[in-house]
Amino acid sequence: METLTPTLDHRVVPLTVSAGEGHAQAQPWARTLWAAALGQVALLTLLSLVSDLNPAGWLAAAGYTAVVFSGLASGLRRTGRVAFGPADKVTLARSALVGCVTALVADTGHQPALLVGLTVVALLLDGVDGQVARRTGTASELGARFDMEVDAFLILVLSAFVAGQFGLWVLAIGLMRYAFIAAGWIVPWLRVPIPPSMAAKVVAAAQGAVLIVAAASLMPPVIMAGIVAGALAALVWSFGRSVLWLYRHECLIQGAGRPE
Repeated sequence: METLTPTLDHRVVPLTVSAGEGHAQAQPWARTLWAAALGQVALLTLLSLVSDLNPAGWLAAAGYTAVVFSGLASGLRRTGRVAFGPADKVTLARSALVGCVTALVADTGHQPALLVGLTVVALLLDGVDGQVARRTGTASELGARFDMEVDAFLILVLSAFVAGQFGLWVLAIGLMRYAFIAAGWIVPWLRVPIPPSMAAKVVAAAQGAVLIVAAASLMPPVIMAGIVAGALAALVWSFGRSVLWLYRHECLIQGAGRPE
């Protein structure tokens, strides 16, 4: 029997299912996740050979990978997708690199140069998956959310590393987005989608660049602390701007709903 099945990239493709096949075979996305898990283990093993990764690093990477894969599996089941698109596979590769960065940050005896190198590659690939999605027509809401979450966690991990040099205040860079999401659980109008903003994109990209420079210790500590503080101030401005837009949007809705 031939049915039309939606894929992760929002296209509809024919899927042939025999009468007795049912769910005996694993979904393609499940096989991809198993392959990605093996890839993550291989990378961590290589990392252990290079930097003598300790158990804390392995546990941190395993926890991160488990949460990511659980979220992906849930999202794929909820949306009825059967496979990852090309761009999503690039994001999976980036996620594996973020898992390695997480392991290095959890391991206090790691090499900063290795951490910086892996982070640079992960951030460079951030532009690749977007281009692949656009060129192949495989952009999807789930893929965009996956990409965003990988970026956010990488910034959180980097801010935790840099906080060891300049103080816990640096963690605000990585925690701000999560605080915003948590606030949305209490204040519903904070969950309204925000229009795309070039200023917000520039500020977000600057966080990664600044944290990499800080992690690499390329500048004197006093100067670097000032630059990191400036990046944090820009992020506060960006989130404040978004909250103000959402508040005004809510006021317009409330005003429109009131009887004359």
